[in-house]
Amino acid sequence: MTEAIHTKVLIIGGGPGGYVAGIRCGQLGLDAVLVESHRLGGTCLNVGCIPSKAVIHSAGYFETMTRAASAKGLHGIKLASQPTLSMPELVAWKDGVTKKLNTGVAALLKRAKVRVVEGWANFSDAKTCTVKTKDGDQIITAEHVILANGSKAVELPFLPFGGNVISSTEALDLKTLPKKLVVVGAGYIGLELGIAFRKLGSEVTIVEAMDRILPLYDADLVAPVAKWLKTNGVTVHLSAKAKGRDKTGLIVEMADGKTETFPADNILVTVGRKPATEGWGLEKMGVDMAGRFVKVDDQCRTSMKNVWAVGDLVGEPMLEHKAATQGEMVAEIIAGKKRRFHPASIPAVCFTEPEIVSAGLLPSEAGPDAIVAVFPFMANGRALSMDAGEGFVRVVARKDDHRIVGIQAIGQHVAELSGEFSHALEMGSRLEDVAGTIHVHPTLSEAYHEAALRALGHAIHI
Repeated sequence: MTEAIHTKVLIIGGGPGGYVAGIRCGQLGLDAVLVESHRLGGTCLNVGCIPSKAVIHSAGYFETMTRAASAKGLHGIKLASQPTLSMPELVAWKDGVTKKLNTGVAALLKRAKVRVVEGWANFSDAKTCTVKTKDGDQIITAEHVILANGSKAVELPFLPFGGNVISSTEALDLKTLPKKLVVVGAGYIGLELGIAFRKLGSEVTIVEAMDRILPLYDADLVAPVAKWLKTNGVTVHLSAKAKGRDKTGLIVEMADGKTETFPADNILVTVGRKPATEGWGLEKMGVDMAGRFVKVDDQCRTSMKNVWAVGDLVGEPMLEHKAATQGEMVAEIIAGKKRRFHPASIPAVCFTEPEIVSAGLLPSEAGPDAIVAVFPFMANGRALSMDAGEGFVRVVARKDDHRIVGIQAIGQHVAELSGEFSHALEMGSRLEDVAGTIHVHPTLSEAYHEAALRALGHAIHI
Protein backbone atom coordinates (compact mmCIF):
# COMPACT_ATOMS: atom_id res chain seq x y z
CA MET A 1 0.00 0.00 0.00
CA THR A 2 1.32 3.44 -0.96
CA GLU A 3 1.53 6.39 1.41
CA ALA A 4 -1.84 7.90 2.28
CA ILE A 5 -2.90 11.07 0.48
CA HIS A 6 -4.44 13.97 2.38
CA THR A 7 -6.07 16.70 0.35
CA LYS A 8 -8.26 19.74 0.82
CA VAL A 9 -10.87 18.48 -1.67
CA LEU A 10 -11.54 14.91 -2.75
CA ILE A 11 -13.76 14.51 -5.79
CA ILE A 12 -15.32 11.16 -6.67
CA GLY A 13 -16.19 10.87 -10.34
CA GLY A 14 -14.63 12.43 -13.42
CA GLY A 15 -17.85 13.31 -15.21
CA PRO A 16 -19.01 16.90 -15.83
CA GLY A 17 -19.88 17.53 -12.18
CA GLY A 18 -16.57 16.14 -10.93
CA TYR A 19 -14.05 17.38 -13.46
CA VAL A 20 -15.56 20.88 -13.57
CA ALA A 21 -15.38 21.00 -9.77
CA GLY A 22 -11.75 19.89 -9.99
CA ILE A 23 -10.77 22.49 -12.57
CA ARG A 24 -12.47 25.25 -10.60
CA CYS A 25 -10.75 24.08 -7.39
CA GLY A 26 -7.42 24.37 -9.17
CA GLN A 27 -8.24 27.82 -10.46
CA LEU A 28 -9.10 28.90 -6.92
CA GLY A 29 -5.90 27.49 -5.45
CA LEU A 30 -7.51 24.55 -3.66
CA ASP A 31 -5.56 21.31 -3.43
CA ALA A 32 -7.76 18.69 -5.12
CA VAL A 33 -7.65 14.98 -5.90
CA LEU A 34 -10.09 13.43 -8.35
CA VAL A 35 -10.82 9.68 -8.42
CA GLU A 36 -12.19 8.11 -11.60
CA SER A 37 -12.61 4.37 -12.22
CA HIS A 38 -13.19 4.48 -15.96
CA ARG A 39 -12.49 7.38 -18.31
CA LEU A 40 -12.52 11.11 -17.61
CA GLY A 41 -15.60 12.84 -18.93
CA GLY A 42 -18.15 10.51 -17.40
CA THR A 43 -21.27 9.10 -19.01
CA CYS A 44 -22.01 12.17 -21.11
CA LEU A 45 -18.67 12.38 -22.86
CA ASN A 46 -17.87 8.66 -23.17
CA VAL A 47 -21.13 6.76 -23.61
CA GLY A 48 -23.93 9.33 -23.65
CA CYS A 49 -24.43 12.84 -24.99
CA ILE A 50 -21.37 13.20 -27.18
CA PRO A 51 -21.12 9.78 -28.85
CA SER A 52 -24.89 9.62 -29.39
CA LYS A 53 -24.86 13.00 -31.12
CA ALA A 54 -21.95 11.87 -33.27
CA VAL A 55 -23.97 8.84 -34.40
CA ILE A 56 -27.08 10.98 -34.90
CA HIS A 57 -25.04 13.40 -37.03
CA SER A 58 -23.66 10.62 -39.21
CA ALA A 59 -27.11 9.07 -39.53
CA GLY A 60 -28.36 12.39 -40.86
CA TYR A 61 -25.66 12.36 -43.54
CA PHE A 62 -26.59 8.82 -44.53
CA GLU A 63 -30.29 9.68 -44.75
CA THR A 64 -29.58 12.74 -46.91
CA MET A 65 -27.45 10.71 -49.30
CA THR A 66 -30.08 7.98 -49.43
CA ARG A 67 -32.71 10.55 -50.41
CA ALA A 68 -30.38 11.99 -53.06
CA ALA A 69 -29.93 8.50 -54.51
CA SER A 70 -33.69 7.99 -54.91
CA ALA A 71 -35.49 8.41 -58.20
CA LYS A 72 -36.66 11.92 -57.27
CA GLY A 73 -33.30 13.05 -55.94
CA LEU A 74 -32.99 15.88 -53.44
CA HIS A 75 -33.24 19.53 -54.47
CA GLY A 76 -31.82 18.75 -57.89
CA ILE A 77 -29.03 16.58 -56.48
CA LYS A 78 -28.93 12.94 -57.57
CA LEU A 79 -26.48 10.21 -56.67
CA ALA A 80 -25.83 7.41 -59.12
CA SER A 81 -26.10 4.71 -56.46
CA GLN A 82 -27.25 4.19 -52.89
CA PRO A 83 -24.70 4.98 -50.16
CA THR A 84 -23.12 2.12 -48.25
CA LEU A 85 -22.57 1.95 -44.52
CA SER A 86 -19.60 0.61 -42.57
CA MET A 87 -20.62 0.44 -38.92
CA PRO A 88 -17.05 -0.28 -37.73
CA GLU A 89 -15.83 2.91 -39.44
CA LEU A 90 -18.75 4.91 -38.05
CA VAL A 91 -18.03 3.65 -34.53
CA ALA A 92 -14.32 4.40 -34.99
CA TRP A 93 -15.11 7.99 -36.01
CA LYS A 94 -17.42 8.35 -32.99
CA ASP A 95 -14.69 6.98 -30.72
CA GLY A 96 -12.23 9.47 -32.19
CA VAL A 97 -14.50 12.34 -31.17
CA THR A 98 -14.83 11.08 -27.60
CA LYS A 99 -11.10 10.35 -27.32
CA LYS A 100 -10.24 13.89 -28.39
CA LEU A 101 -12.54 15.35 -25.73
CA ASN A 102 -11.40 12.82 -23.12
CA THR A 103 -7.79 13.83 -23.72
CA GLY A 104 -8.81 17.46 -23.47
CA VAL A 105 -10.38 16.96 -20.04
CA ALA A 106 -7.22 15.25 -18.80
CA ALA A 107 -5.12 18.17 -20.05
CA LEU A 108 -7.38 20.72 -18.37
CA LEU A 109 -7.18 18.90 -15.03
CA LYS A 110 -3.41 18.66 -15.32
CA ARG A 111 -3.16 22.38 -16.06
CA ALA A 112 -5.30 23.08 -12.99
CA LYS A 113 -2.88 20.90 -10.95
CA VAL A 114 -5.61 18.43 -10.01
CA ARG A 115 -4.20 15.03 -9.12
CA VAL A 116 -6.13 12.24 -10.86
CA VAL A 117 -6.19 8.77 -9.26
CA GLU A 118 -7.45 5.97 -11.49
CA GLY A 119 -9.39 3.32 -9.61
CA TRP A 120 -12.53 2.45 -7.66
CA ALA A 121 -13.12 4.37 -4.43
CA ASN A 122 -14.74 2.77 -1.39
CA PHE A 123 -15.49 4.90 1.68
CA SER A 124 -14.95 3.69 5.22
CA ASP A 125 -16.26 6.95 6.70
CA ALA A 126 -17.37 10.33 5.39
CA LYS A 127 -13.87 11.67 4.71
CA THR A 128 -11.80 8.53 4.08
CA CYS A 129 -11.77 6.18 1.12
CA THR A 130 -9.58 3.40 -0.21
CA VAL A 131 -9.03 3.42 -3.96
CA LYS A 132 -8.23 0.14 -5.68
CA THR A 133 -5.71 1.09 -8.35
CA LYS A 134 -3.58 -1.00 -10.70
CA ASP A 135 -0.67 -0.40 -8.32
CA GLY A 136 -2.54 -1.44 -5.19
CA ASP A 137 -4.74 0.21 -2.56
CA GLN A 138 -4.49 3.96 -2.07
CA ILE A 139 -5.97 5.58 1.05
CA ILE A 140 -7.19 9.15 0.64
CA THR A 141 -8.48 11.47 3.34
CA ALA A 142 -9.89 14.94 2.78
CA GLU A 143 -11.33 18.00 4.48
CA HIS A 144 -14.07 18.22 1.86
CA VAL A 145 -15.58 15.47 -0.29
CA ILE A 146 -17.55 16.13 -3.48
CA LEU A 147 -19.61 13.15 -4.61
CA ALA A 148 -20.13 13.18 -8.38
CA ASN A 149 -20.68 9.48 -8.97
CA GLY A 150 -23.21 9.92 -11.77
CA SER A 151 -25.84 7.42 -12.88
CA LYS A 152 -26.34 4.20 -14.80
CA ALA A 153 -28.96 2.72 -17.09
CA VAL A 154 -31.99 1.13 -15.45
CA GLU A 155 -32.14 -2.62 -16.07
CA LEU A 156 -35.48 -4.42 -16.22
CA PRO A 157 -35.45 -7.59 -14.07
CA PHE A 158 -37.10 -9.63 -16.83
CA LEU A 159 -34.81 -8.15 -19.52
CA PRO A 160 -31.31 -8.15 -18.02
CA PHE A 161 -28.58 -6.63 -20.14
CA GLY A 162 -26.56 -9.17 -22.05
CA GLY A 163 -26.56 -10.87 -25.42
CA ASN A 164 -28.91 -9.02 -27.75
CA VAL A 165 -30.49 -7.01 -24.90
CA ILE A 166 -28.53 -3.78 -24.77
CA SER A 167 -28.47 -0.36 -23.14
CA SER A 168 -27.62 2.87 -24.92
CA THR A 169 -23.95 2.22 -24.10
CA GLU A 170 -23.82 -0.98 -26.14
CA ALA A 171 -26.03 0.49 -28.87
CA LEU A 172 -23.38 3.12 -29.58
CA ASP A 173 -20.74 0.41 -30.04
CA LEU A 174 -22.60 -1.94 -32.38
CA LYS A 175 -20.28 -3.05 -35.16
CA THR A 176 -23.14 -4.55 -37.16
CA LEU A 177 -26.29 -2.61 -38.03
CA PRO A 178 -29.31 -4.51 -36.67
CA LYS A 179 -31.83 -5.33 -39.38
CA LYS A 180 -34.58 -5.29 -36.77
CA LEU A 181 -34.24 -3.11 -33.66
CA VAL A 182 -36.89 -3.07 -30.93
CA VAL A 183 -36.67 -0.15 -28.51
CA VAL A 184 -38.26 -0.44 -25.06
CA GLY A 185 -39.14 3.06 -23.87
CA ALA A 186 -40.20 6.13 -25.85
CA GLY A 187 -38.37 8.73 -23.79
CA TYR A 188 -35.68 10.93 -25.27
CA ILE A 189 -32.89 8.31 -25.22
CA GLY A 190 -34.99 5.64 -26.92
CA LEU A 191 -36.33 7.99 -29.58
CA GLU A 192 -32.98 9.66 -30.30
CA LEU A 193 -31.29 6.32 -30.91
CA GLY A 194 -34.31 4.71 -32.55
CA ILE A 195 -34.52 7.54 -35.07
CA ALA A 196 -30.78 7.41 -35.74
CA PHE A 197 -30.87 3.67 -36.43
CA ARG A 198 -33.90 4.12 -38.68
CA LYS A 199 -31.95 6.69 -40.71
CA LEU A 200 -29.10 4.21 -40.99
CA GLY A 201 -31.48 1.59 -42.37
CA SER A 202 -32.70 -0.51 -39.44
CA GLU A 203 -36.33 -1.57 -39.18
CA VAL A 204 -37.31 0.03 -35.86
CA THR A 205 -40.17 -0.82 -33.51
CA ILE A 206 -40.79 1.20 -30.34
CA VAL A 207 -42.66 -0.21 -27.34
CA GLU A 208 -43.90 2.26 -24.69
CA ALA A 209 -45.87 1.40 -21.56
CA MET A 210 -47.49 4.84 -21.36
CA ASP A 211 -50.12 6.12 -23.78
CA ARG A 212 -47.82 8.64 -25.46
CA ILE A 213 -44.24 9.21 -26.53
CA LEU A 214 -42.02 11.77 -24.78
CA PRO A 215 -44.38 12.15 -21.81
CA LEU A 216 -42.48 15.13 -20.36
CA TYR A 217 -43.56 17.31 -23.28
CA ASP A 218 -47.02 18.46 -24.35
CA ALA A 219 -48.88 17.17 -27.39
CA ASP A 220 -48.02 20.16 -29.63
CA LEU A 221 -44.29 19.68 -29.08
CA VAL A 222 -44.46 15.93 -29.63
CA ALA A 223 -46.67 15.96 -32.75
CA PRO A 224 -43.90 16.68 -35.32
CA VAL A 225 -41.76 13.85 -33.89
CA ALA A 226 -44.73 11.45 -34.07
CA LYS A 227 -45.30 12.55 -37.66
CA TRP A 228 -41.67 11.83 -38.57
CA LEU A 229 -41.85 8.37 -37.01
CA LYS A 230 -44.98 7.52 -38.97
CA THR A 231 -43.72 8.97 -42.25
CA ASN A 232 -40.44 7.09 -41.97
CA GLY A 233 -41.87 3.71 -41.13
CA VAL A 234 -41.09 3.49 -37.41
CA THR A 235 -43.73 1.34 -35.72
CA VAL A 236 -44.83 2.68 -32.32
CA HIS A 237 -46.89 0.63 -29.85
CA LEU A 238 -48.29 2.66 -26.96
CA SER A 239 -49.80 1.29 -23.73
CA ALA A 240 -47.74 -1.82 -24.47
CA LYS A 241 -45.65 -3.54 -21.81
CA ALA A 242 -42.49 -5.53 -22.41
CA LYS A 243 -42.69 -8.88 -20.63
CA GLY A 244 -39.52 -10.69 -21.60
CA ARG A 245 -37.86 -12.25 -24.59
CA ASP A 246 -37.56 -15.52 -26.41
CA LYS A 247 -35.20 -16.75 -29.12
CA THR A 248 -36.83 -14.58 -31.76
CA GLY A 249 -37.41 -11.27 -30.04
CA LEU A 250 -39.33 -9.22 -27.46
CA ILE A 251 -42.51 -10.52 -25.82
CA VAL A 252 -45.02 -7.68 -25.38
CA GLU A 253 -48.42 -7.38 -23.72
CA MET A 254 -50.38 -5.12 -26.05
CA ALA A 255 -52.95 -2.48 -25.11
CA ASP A 256 -55.79 -4.95 -25.74
CA GLY A 257 -54.27 -7.49 -23.36
CA LYS A 258 -53.06 -9.85 -26.07
CA THR A 259 -49.44 -10.98 -26.21
CA GLU A 260 -47.25 -10.57 -29.27
CA THR A 261 -43.61 -11.23 -30.03
CA PHE A 262 -41.64 -8.70 -32.07
CA PRO A 263 -38.63 -10.17 -33.91
CA ALA A 264 -35.40 -8.37 -33.03
CA ASP A 265 -31.71 -8.62 -33.74
CA ASN A 266 -31.23 -6.28 -30.79
CA ILE A 267 -33.53 -5.14 -27.99
CA LEU A 268 -32.57 -1.67 -26.80
CA VAL A 269 -33.85 -0.96 -23.27
CA THR A 270 -34.13 2.76 -22.51
CA VAL A 271 -36.45 3.05 -19.52
CA GLY A 272 -34.42 5.65 -17.66
CA ARG A 273 -31.32 6.04 -15.52
CA LYS A 274 -30.74 5.77 -11.79
CA PRO A 275 -28.13 7.33 -9.49
CA ALA A 276 -25.00 5.25 -8.98
CA THR A 277 -25.32 4.84 -5.22
CA GLU A 278 -24.13 1.25 -4.78
CA GLY A 279 -20.76 -0.36 -4.29
CA TRP A 280 -18.67 2.54 -3.00
CA GLY A 281 -19.63 2.88 0.67
CA LEU A 282 -22.31 5.57 0.57
CA GLU A 283 -24.05 3.86 3.47
CA LYS A 284 -20.96 4.49 5.64
CA MET A 285 -20.88 8.23 5.02
CA GLY A 286 -23.86 9.21 7.18
CA VAL A 287 -25.64 11.28 4.55
CA ASP A 288 -29.42 11.56 4.32
CA MET A 289 -31.27 10.32 1.26
CA ALA A 290 -34.26 11.74 -0.62
CA GLY A 291 -35.72 8.56 -2.03
CA ARG A 292 -33.09 7.04 -4.31
CA PHE A 293 -31.09 10.29 -4.47
CA VAL A 294 -28.62 11.89 -2.07
CA LYS A 295 -30.37 14.73 -0.24
CA VAL A 296 -28.78 18.17 -0.66
CA ASP A 297 -29.70 21.79 -0.03
CA ASP A 298 -29.46 24.69 -2.48
CA GLN A 299 -25.68 24.72 -2.06
CA CYS A 300 -25.36 20.95 -2.70
CA ARG A 301 -24.45 20.32 0.94
CA THR A 302 -25.38 16.89 2.27
CA SER A 303 -26.39 16.24 5.89
CA MET A 304 -22.73 15.43 6.69
CA LYS A 305 -20.51 18.45 7.25
CA ASN A 306 -18.20 19.21 4.33
CA VAL A 307 -19.60 16.40 2.19
CA TRP A 308 -21.18 17.66 -1.02
CA ALA A 309 -23.02 15.92 -3.84
CA VAL A 310 -23.76 17.08 -7.38
CA GLY A 311 -25.24 15.98 -10.69
CA ASP A 312 -27.22 12.81 -11.32
CA LEU A 313 -26.61 11.67 -7.75
CA VAL A 314 -28.87 14.40 -6.33
CA GLY A 315 -31.94 14.21 -8.56
CA GLU A 316 -33.62 15.16 -11.77
CA PRO A 317 -32.99 16.49 -14.28
CA MET A 318 -30.02 14.23 -15.04
CA LEU A 319 -28.29 16.64 -17.40
CA GLU A 320 -24.64 17.49 -18.00
CA HIS A 321 -25.11 21.24 -17.73
CA LYS A 322 -26.82 20.92 -14.35
CA ALA A 323 -24.00 18.78 -12.98
CA ALA A 324 -21.29 21.08 -14.32
CA THR A 325 -22.97 24.16 -12.84
CA GLN A 326 -23.29 22.48 -9.45
CA GLY A 327 -19.68 21.27 -9.50
CA GLU A 328 -18.40 24.76 -10.26
CA MET A 329 -20.60 26.24 -7.51
CA VAL A 330 -19.42 23.80 -4.82
CA ALA A 331 -15.77 24.53 -5.57
CA GLU A 332 -16.45 28.25 -5.18
CA ILE A 333 -18.33 27.77 -1.90
CA ILE A 334 -15.43 25.74 -0.48
CA ALA A 335 -13.15 28.60 -1.51
CA GLY A 336 -15.27 31.05 0.48
CA LYS A 337 -17.51 32.52 -2.21
CA LYS A 338 -21.24 33.02 -1.71
CA ARG A 339 -23.19 30.86 -4.15
CA ARG A 340 -26.39 28.85 -4.30
CA PHE A 341 -28.06 26.73 -6.95
CA HIS A 342 -31.27 28.48 -7.88
CA PRO A 343 -31.48 28.70 -11.70
CA ALA A 344 -34.50 30.29 -13.35
CA SER A 345 -34.61 27.20 -15.57
CA ILE A 346 -32.60 24.16 -16.54
CA PRO A 347 -33.22 23.89 -20.27
CA ALA A 348 -33.45 20.46 -21.87
CA VAL A 349 -32.95 19.38 -25.47
CA CYS A 350 -34.27 16.24 -27.11
CA PHE A 351 -32.21 15.43 -30.22
CA THR A 352 -35.01 13.68 -32.05
CA GLU A 353 -36.18 14.42 -35.58
CA PRO A 354 -37.00 17.23 -35.32
CA GLU A 355 -35.25 18.51 -32.19
CA ILE A 356 -37.14 19.76 -29.12
CA VAL A 357 -36.01 22.49 -26.72
CA SER A 358 -37.84 23.34 -23.52
CA ALA A 359 -36.87 25.97 -20.96
CA GLY A 360 -39.03 27.11 -18.08
CA LEU A 361 -42.76 26.43 -17.80
CA LEU A 362 -44.99 24.72 -20.32
CA PRO A 363 -48.34 26.44 -21.02
CA SER A 364 -50.13 23.89 -18.82
CA GLU A 365 -47.81 24.77 -15.94
CA ALA A 366 -48.09 28.54 -16.28
CA GLY A 367 -51.78 28.80 -15.44
CA PRO A 368 -54.90 29.88 -17.31
CA ASP A 369 -53.96 33.58 -17.37
CA ALA A 370 -50.64 33.08 -19.16
CA ILE A 371 -50.02 34.55 -22.60
CA VAL A 372 -49.02 31.85 -25.08
CA ALA A 373 -47.85 32.67 -28.58
CA VAL A 374 -46.50 30.43 -31.35
CA PHE A 375 -44.58 31.33 -34.49
CA PRO A 376 -44.23 28.57 -37.11
CA PHE A 377 -41.00 27.86 -38.96
CA MET A 378 -43.06 27.68 -42.16
CA ALA A 379 -43.01 31.49 -42.00
CA ASN A 380 -39.24 31.69 -41.37
CA GLY A 381 -36.98 32.20 -44.38
CA ARG A 382 -33.94 30.46 -42.93
CA ALA A 383 -35.98 27.39 -41.98
CA LEU A 384 -37.47 27.09 -45.46
CA SER A 385 -34.07 27.53 -47.10
CA MET A 386 -32.83 24.52 -45.08
CA ASP A 387 -35.93 22.43 -45.82
CA ALA A 388 -36.73 22.71 -42.12
CA GLY A 389 -40.18 24.24 -42.08
CA GLU A 390 -41.65 21.70 -39.66
CA GLY A 391 -42.05 23.08 -36.13
CA PHE A 392 -42.34 26.34 -34.24
CA VAL A 393 -41.13 28.56 -31.41
CA ARG A 394 -43.48 29.19 -28.50
CA VAL A 395 -43.26 31.75 -25.72
CA VAL A 396 -45.16 31.65 -22.43
CA ALA A 397 -45.46 34.88 -20.42
CA ARG A 398 -47.33 36.30 -17.45
CA LYS A 399 -50.30 38.42 -18.43
CA ASP A 400 -49.83 41.11 -15.78
CA ASP A 401 -46.21 42.16 -16.43
CA HIS A 402 -45.28 40.23 -19.60
CA ARG A 403 -42.45 38.43 -17.79
CA ILE A 404 -41.42 35.41 -19.86
CA VAL A 405 -41.72 32.19 -17.85
CA GLY A 406 -41.27 29.55 -20.52
CA ILE A 407 -39.91 29.10 -24.05
CA GLN A 408 -40.16 25.98 -26.22
CA ALA A 409 -39.25 25.10 -29.78
CA ILE A 410 -39.38 22.14 -32.08
CA GLY A 411 -37.61 21.99 -35.41
CA GLN A 412 -34.32 21.17 -37.08
CA HIS A 413 -31.28 22.71 -35.35
CA VAL A 414 -33.35 24.38 -32.59
CA ALA A 415 -30.93 23.01 -29.97
CA GLU A 416 -28.73 25.98 -30.87
CA LEU A 417 -31.44 28.35 -29.62
CA SER A 418 -31.42 26.87 -26.12
CA GLY A 419 -28.80 29.28 -24.82
CA GLU A 420 -30.80 32.33 -25.84
CA PHE A 421 -33.94 30.87 -24.26
CA SER A 422 -32.15 30.11 -20.99
CA HIS A 423 -30.49 33.52 -20.93
CA ALA A 424 -33.82 35.31 -21.35
CA LEU A 425 -35.36 33.44 -18.44
CA GLU A 426 -32.33 33.93 -16.18
CA MET A 427 -32.32 37.67 -16.87
CA GLY A 428 -36.05 37.97 -16.16
CA SER A 429 -36.81 39.20 -19.67
CA ARG A 430 -40.20 40.57 -20.63
CA LEU A 431 -41.85 40.14 -24.01
CA GLU A 432 -40.89 43.72 -24.83
CA ASP A 433 -37.21 42.93 -24.21
CA VAL A 434 -37.18 40.16 -26.81
CA ALA A 435 -39.37 42.10 -29.21
CA GLY A 436 -37.02 45.08 -28.95
CA THR A 437 -33.87 43.04 -29.60
CA ILE A 438 -32.69 42.93 -33.21
CA HIS A 439 -32.36 39.32 -34.36
CA VAL A 440 -30.14 38.53 -37.32
CA HIS A 441 -31.70 37.73 -40.70
CA PRO A 442 -31.84 35.06 -41.98
CA THR A 443 -31.66 32.88 -38.86
CA LEU A 444 -33.98 30.59 -36.94
CA SER A 445 -33.78 33.00 -34.01
CA GLU A 446 -36.11 35.34 -35.89
CA ALA A 447 -38.93 32.90 -35.10
CA TYR A 448 -38.30 33.56 -31.40
CA HIS A 449 -38.43 37.30 -32.03
CA GLU A 450 -41.67 36.93 -33.98
CA ALA A 451 -43.22 34.74 -31.27
CA ALA A 452 -42.62 37.57 -28.76
CA LEU A 453 -44.11 40.07 -31.20
CA ARG A 454 -47.13 37.82 -31.70
CA ALA A 455 -47.63 37.57 -27.93
CA LEU A 456 -47.79 41.37 -27.92
CA GLY A 457 -50.30 41.30 -30.75
CA HIS A 458 -48.22 42.55 -33.67
CA ALA A 459 -46.20 39.80 -35.36
CA ILE A 460 -44.89 40.93 -38.75
CA HIS A 461 -44.65 37.78 -40.85
CA ILE A 462 -47.84 35.97 -39.93
